[in-house]
Amino acid sequence: MTEPWWQDAVVYEIYVRSFADSDGDGVGDLPGIRSRLPYLAALGVDAIWLTPFFPSPGADHGYDVADYRGVDALFGSLDDFDGLVTDAHRLGLRVVIDLVPNHTSIEHPWFREHPDYYVWSDEPNNWLSVFGGSAWELDERRGRYFLHLFAPEQPDLDWHNPSVRREFDAIYRFWLERGVDGIRVDAAHGLFKDPELMDEAEPVPGAELHSFDRRRAIDRPELHPYYRGLRKLVDAYPERMLIGEVFFRDPSRVAQYARPDELHLVFNFTLQFTDWDADSMRSAIDRTIDSMASVGATPTWVLETHDVPRVATRYGGGADGLRRARAAALLLLALPGTVFLYQGQELGLEDVDLPAEHRQDPIFRRTNGARLGRDGCRVPVPWTSAGPAFGFTSGTPWLPPPADFGLRSVAAQEGDPDSTLELFRAALAHRPAGAFAWCESAERTLSFRRGELVCVVNVGAESVPLPDGNLIVRSDAGQGSLAAGAAAWLSPRAARG
Repeated sequence: MTEPWWQDAVVYEIYVRSFADSDGDGVGDLPGIRSRLPYLAALGVDAIWLTPFFPSPGADHGYDVADYRGVDALFGSLDDFDGLVTDAHRLGLRVVIDLVPNHTSIEHPWFREHPDYYVWSDEPNNWLSVFGGSAWELDERRGRYFLHLFAPEQPDLDWHNPSVRREFDAIYRFWLERGVDGIRVDAAHGLFKDPELMDEAEPVPGAELHSFDRRRAIDRPELHPYYRGLRKLVDAYPERMLIGEVFFRDPSRVAQYARPDELHLVFNFTLQFTDWDADSMRSAIDRTIDSMASVGATPTWVLETHDVPRVATRYGGGADGLRRARAAALLLLALPGTVFLYQGQELGLEDVDLPAEHRQDPIFRRTNGARLGRDGCRVPVPWTSAGPAFGFTSGTPWLPPPADFGLRSVAAQEGDPDSTLELFRAALAHRPAGAFAWCESAERTLSFRRGELVCVVNVGAESVPLPDGNLIVRSDAGQGSLAAGAAAWLSPRAARG
């Protein structure tokens, strides 16, 4: 029996606003993405994931949807989308889209015409928004408060209402019938809220990055029968999949959404939330594999998305951060299961330190700058070496790139065997398959076997000898010993674990 395509796929996230702009307005779009599909096919990924491109006022850059069946004119048209899907499939790339069922835009017609689709209260409880401040906003016309776990422009839907569920069944079918290969379910753990609207225990003021870990108003038991029904709907379309964004740090809690009759995949952020530390990384890997195995699910791995600082920044920034990010790429791509990359990760990009006047993330605004938000990882991709827009647009980019961005551009790295781009291409070309097993290794290192390959990662501060074997790819430019903050793949034919 052929395994589903997603079980060992590498999926490349495209933040639509920041990938490629075709019309010079400074904002990425679908025709721009379509023009760069050959680059992604040559990179060696299996699928692309498009962040929301639906009509939206843009309060949260597309995650506030005003029409789930259209394309925002800023990004193109439905014809552009259909052409993108056709071209991607011709190049062997699958297409995953990003649906946002937890909330809509406040400008969605439903908010005016179907107030019963939303969560209301006469008096606000103590729930807080993930983006900062109260999770309740007074609708002065109605004299009641509506719930928004995110921005006030994003009212939460009431998933206990069967009409809401029927609306989304039709939305899922609309996109599946247009040929999408997968659908990401944003905030999949949050759809149903506590119907009693009970106060949370000890809410923490401000916008908490990991507030979902402590919240009890979400992660409701009603979610699981709903996802069983949604799974049946999607399985009626061959070779399609659902992946849920389930934003908990505990992988055993995440795994409950990936039971055999629920979501096909769930995002696992355990490794992403782990520091550059060998014991912590090994623990994150073990907990993920064990948790997913307990429900018969495929593990997933991610180090970067549009919601967190880039891995080179998190791992120290500068030369140290880049060196560790390169090693982490080999670690990531050798692990069993589905891997998610974020645009620019293959270039070794760092977060950009933007001045306050250029920051647009609602997190920055709602916390009065106490949290910088996510703009730093969303600066448009540099394609060419020449500024000021580095090939992203013929106009002015919606977020300004730094003056030296061209040094990390695709053009600057293409063909350079020591570049991060070529490291990713080599790793994707030789990505292993087969059983996973840890090998014995020196302190502050990780070593494991994947079928025909051994991966060694040096997390320490000193170089370490490599085991015997035929070198496949390494993240440093050295010979012999593996440098600090580097990784290598070897053939295990002569390797000693």
